[in-house]
Amino acid sequence: MEDFDLAQLAQYLHITPPQVEKMVMRGRIPGRRVAGQWRFSEAEIHHWLEERIGASDDTAELDQMQAVVDRMTDQSSDRPIHELCTEATIEIPFSARTRSSVIRNICELAAQSGLMWDAPAMSEAVKSREQMHPTALDCGVALMHPRRPQTSILADSVIGLAVSPARIPFSESGHMTDIFFLICSYDDAAHLRNLAKLSRLISVDSFLDRLRQCASPKEAWECLREAESLMSVG
Repeated sequence: MEDFDLAQLAQYLHITPPQVEKMVMRGRIPGRRVAGQWRFSEAEIHHWLEERIGASDDTAELDQMQAVVDRMTDQSSDRPIHELCTEATIEIPFSARTRSSVIRNICELAAQSGLMWDAPAMSEAVKSREQMHPTALDCGVALMHPRRPQTSILADSVIGLAVSPARIPFSESGHMTDIFFLICSYDDAAHLRNLAKLSRLISVDSFLDRLRQCASPKEAWECLREAESLMSVG
């Protein structure tokens, strides 16, 4: 990770330097002055993008953020969510009833893919991220992930999905959650792409209602695939 100056960050985000300066002056983007010049940490910018994507439920904003991420990252290795989340990494019904057991069980579920070989290590990384900033949303979905990609225990990106028959308290703020995604991305670029796509996916009309009605991993996977197809058409 490195620092950007104003012009470099503008190029990175595919916007103009005056737009970046306006955003940082208004406190909308993290930055600091060094010898009178604006400097931006790449790690802080990454987490700023992550927070904006993960917390938004506005379709127009999510489309805009998806476009930013697409411009920032190499699309040659991009894969749809339904290829990263297979029947082997989906559990319905999900029996975990506490935050700790949810995290532990879904990490073990993702390990069934064969692409992640240390479920306890991933579980600890996800717990640390949840303690820092919970990922549960008002819509009853949690988009769990570690703070940084766990490349040392991943062969490739993988996504786990679990649907509980009833909502359970998943954050200290009291969010009641019944749909749990675990995003294990191989690198920062893949993480932003996967988070952006999942955030847009859960905003697709009736997708969450359909997912809650699924009775098996196969039905849930078909639901994912069809929703992604609708999203790409839209």
